[in-house]
Amino acid sequence: MKLATVRGDNGPRVGRVDGDRIALLAGTSDVGRLLVDEGSWRERVAEADGTVIAFEDADLAPVVIDPPKIICLGLNYRSHILEMGRELPQYPTLFPKYSRSLIGPRDNIMLPSVSDQVDWEAELAFVIGESVRDVTVDGARRAIAGYTVLNDVSMRDWQWRTTEWLQGKTFERSTPVGPYLVTPDEVGDADDLLLKCLVDGEVMQEGRTSDLLFKPAEVVSYISQFITLEPGDLISTGTPGGVGAARDPQLFLKPGQVVTTSIEGLGDLVNTCVG
Repeated sequence: MKLATVRGDNGPRVGRVDGDRIALLAGTSDVGRLLVDEGSWRERVAEADGTVIAFEDADLAPVVIDPPKIICLGLNYRSHILEMGRELPQYPTLFPKYSRSLIGPRDNIMLPSVSDQVDWEAELAFVIGESVRDVTVDGARRAIAGYTVLNDVSMRDWQWRTTEWLQGKTFERSTPVGPYLVTPDEVGDADDLLLKCLVDGEVMQEGRTSDLLFKPAEVVSYISQFITLEPGDLISTGTPGGVGAARDPQLFLKPGQVVTTSIEGLGDLVNTCVG
């Protein structure tokens, strides 16, 4: 099952993606709000028979517009940890984002005038489908409603001003997420999916989710030890090797460049950089 959030004249709506079409649901504004109905959202989506639109013509919003929480991981792919010259961490490296940073899968990435070191980070993300606290890894796996694609676009010169990364990670209108949410049964719990990031058609990152140091269910279990995770929470799992800051010479994004982020079975983000 694939779920998208579609913008419209009367506000956003949830849609079930069926191949090249989207069947819209009545009365639900985005995927995050749909998931709050923990007991029956799957049945509601399966029975959707409202307006049908072409997927290519849809104005896609971030799959979750206003998540209760956005929690991201850094240093979670072995290849990326090694290229950054770091030791493998004992615990997940976590930082937050805020919803004003999120954009849709086809929206423009805003390059801020105050940064000239804007970098790409292709990531597997997932959305929580039920409230969990102090949950086991097996229970955490059941709490994941589905997986999606995210690019954690990072302003490196701001990120590295201090040892805390927040200010370089949550610039407004910088983080595309989508194009839809894919339920775990369709992608084998995202255990071994090919992930890529291209800039103007050139492959910059290529890895597999099997290289993740901390797997999604382990991350959910870990986070749930200190805070309750709720339906609609968005969690992103980190990026593989190939970021611009680790290259010699370093490479960063410029106005007019197109960033394509794809994960096998989860779709593509295609975003143009604007200054």
